[in-house]
Amino acid sequence: MNQLPYFLAVIFFLLAAWFAWRFYDLKRNVDHVTRFMRDLKHPLPHSREIDELVSVIESRRATFSAELATLRAENERLATVLEQLTDGVLIADADGRVHFANPAASKLFGAHNPTQQSVAQVVRSHQLIEAWKRCQQTRQVQIESVELPTRKQYLQIIVIPDKHEGGSLLLAQDLTQVRKLETVRRDFISNVSHELRTPLASLKALTETLQNGALSDPEAGPRFLERIHTEVDTLTQMTQELLDLSRIESGQVQLNFESVAPRKLIYSAADRMKAQVERANLKLNVRCEDGLPEILGDKSRLEQVLVNLIHNAVKFTKPGGEITLRAEPAPGGVRCVVQDTGIGIPSESLTRIFERFYRVDSSRSGSGTGLGLSISKHIIEAHGGQIWAESEEGRGSAFYFLLPHQM
Repeated sequence: MNQLPYFLAVIFFLLAAWFAWRFYDLKRNVDHVTRFMRDLKHPLPHSREIDELVSVIESRRATFSAELATLRAENERLATVLEQLTDGVLIADADGRVHFANPAASKLFGAHNPTQQSVAQVVRSHQLIEAWKRCQQTRQVQIESVELPTRKQYLQIIVIPDKHEGGSLLLAQDLTQVRKLETVRRDFISNVSHELRTPLASLKALTETLQNGALSDPEAGPRFLERIHTEVDTLTQMTQELLDLSRIESGQVQLNFESVAPRKLIYSAADRMKAQVERANLKLNVRCEDGLPEILGDKSRLEQVLVNLIHNAVKFTKPGGEITLRAEPAPGGVRCVVQDTGIGIPSESLTRIFERFYRVDSSRSGSGTGLGLSISKHIIEAHGGQIWAESEEGRGSAFYFLLPHQM
């Protein structure tokens, strides 16, 4: 009976020793695994527990590696999109410090290195800064548009709150070109209305006069009918020119390219306008240098350009004046010139005379639709050429267009 405690003590000691050895062995193996994870040169010990642990670690590592590769691929795609995006993107923290800016943002705001600068330092516009502040205060999307006269830009900024980090994302869009197109559209509608109002009002007045008895008048009746005919011709010309301009701008006009001799081109246009020039008591000089290379173009359309330019010169040159039409060599091609001794064009209007319906104030009383120069510009550009004008008020104008010679 006295040996039982001793026997139990021996068993307890043996069990404790066995558990201690197992703990020591497991710790040693775990240390081996740790060293293995740090340095793959060490061999791994073999045991069931360690094999299970390694298997779990390897599975987790493979999953982590796959997720990391997917995340890196998504980041690369996002970075590529942001790099190529034409809209500016800024990401700022809650304090307004910019942590990311794509190249478009640097270009739009003229900032060399926006990162780590404040939003105020980057955008440099009171209205845009206020939009960002409102977003930070209300945590709602803010949209603000502003015109920057110094940079000749019209920008729209969209500020989106970051609900997780407390910062914000700023998306800047350059609407300068859109604004210009809106202005052109508005001016176009206004000019069309203006140009149509005059002949329609004349037609209405003439028709009412004829209805009130002028039709039976042997002198007034035919004269009013002739004026009606003139106004209808004006409307017809405007409609045709609008149709031509629309087709040219939309690329629906097919140009018939062929080899064209500059001499034949300018003399043909001069012959078409000879009678009109003589009726205006003007002198038309035609000059063309010998040996000019042929150009590749649509002869009828290029002749239309010359006729339009000569027609303008006739309208704005006083009787007794001169118009000179010439063709001459130029670097890379042939240059045609229509020069007159007319009233000239103000310098501030030279950059706008090729716009649709634009007419210099001094020529408002003249006839025409204001579309001829715009059509001419599109025709020349469709040939790969350039057209421009030089003028001095009171001393005349010169219209040039340059066409590449045939290769």
